[in-house]
Parts: sequence; C-alpha cells; structure tokens
Amino acid sequence: MTITKQTPLWNTTRKLTLAVLLAIQFTAAYAIGTSGLLMNSQSIMIPPIALTVLIPVALFFTVYALSEHFRNFVLAQDIRTLTRLQHWRVVGFVFLVLYAFHQLPALFAIPAGLGDVAIGLSAAFVFSNMEKDPDYIFSNGFRRFHLLGLLDFTVALGTAALSSGAFPALISNGLTSSALDVWPLNLFPSFIVPCFIILQLSALLKVRHLRQQHLATAGLVTVS
Repeated sequence: MTITKQTPLWNTTRKLTLAVLLAIQFTAAYAIGTSGLLMNSQSIMIPPIALTVLIPVALFFTVYALSEHFRNFVLAQDIRTLTRLQHWRVVGFVFLVLYAFHQLPALFAIPAGLGDVAIGLSAAFVFSNMEKDPDYIFSNGFRRFHLLGLLDFTVALGTAALSSGAFPALISNGLTSSALDVWPLNLFPSFIVPCFIILQLSALLKVRHLRQQHLATAGLVTVS
C-alpha cells in the first residue's frame, strides 16, 4: 500500500490564526505562571496546573469531532512533519539538569527527562524510516512510537502529581514538583506539552484515516 505525499493547505489566514492561538496560549501560560494562579497547595494529589494540559487537548478533540472543516484541515497535514517535530522533545533534558541542581525531585525529573530525550532521539529514527518507506506509517513501530510519546507525557503528569507534596514519603528533602506551577517552568505543562500531545494525536488520527481509506478502497475493489 503506497501513499502520496500531501502538502498541508497553509494559507495566510490559517498561518495567522495558528500564530494568534499560540500567542494566546503562551500569554495565558505566562499569566498563570507569574501570578501563581494554579499553584498546588500540596494537599491534593492532582496539581491544578494539569488543567492547562487537559483543556487544550480537550478543546482539540471537541473541535475535531464537531467541525468537519477543522477535521479535514488536520487530516491534510503532512504526517512526516507531525512526526519530525517530536525531535524537539529532547528539550526535556532540562529536567535532568534541574534535578542535578536540586530544583526538581528525582521522582519526576528522571522519568520525565529520560522519556522526553528518548522520544526526541527516536523521532529521527522514525522519520528516517518514513523517508525510506512511505508505508512505514502503517507499521506497529510507527504507531508504537506515538503511543509511547503519549505514555511519556502520562508518566510525567503522574510523577509530577506523586511528587507534588501530597505524599511526603515519596519525596526527599521536602523538594516537590511545585516549580512546575510557576513561571518559567510552567511553560512546559501550560504550553509545550499540550502542543506536542496535539501533534501526536494528529499523526495517529491521520494514520487511522489513511487506513480507513485503504480498507474502503479494498472493499470496493473486492465488490467489483
């Protein structure tokens, strides 16, 4: 099964719309981080800052489900670009640096940092396979890469919650993940993470769509 490379329909209006949406999200992240609006009281397990991850992703799913125009726009994107951008996940290395300087707890920083670096480096390998074989996107390896990328975020959110202070026995020296609640580190949960999650979800949705198209075509051929 072979697919042709598709060019995203990025006109000026859509570029401007994306830039405005990203600017709004970045501004909101800055406002939340500098005001301490969603700081965790350390008495609850789920950090309030997690809302800044969940809300953009929920909005993406909602608009995707309700708007055919938006759905077609997402499915028109180049799946190679959606995957290649995951290379920037290596920026998660900063968590390991902050752990080394006693700014973040090991319970969060080590799995989150190593996971991000692993996904970021793996993106180059996955992209290389896509360039060699366009049908690689239908492989278990391609799907596993994106699912592991989403799992990495799930682990990061989970360990951030466990090291938030709600469970003192899990942290040492009183060091919690509270640094992620304020600027500039809240930029990760409030801006960077939801963007990468949406990119990976878009890639998986695109693969599902292409697979459904192939199955429909195969069905028509069989009938005829």
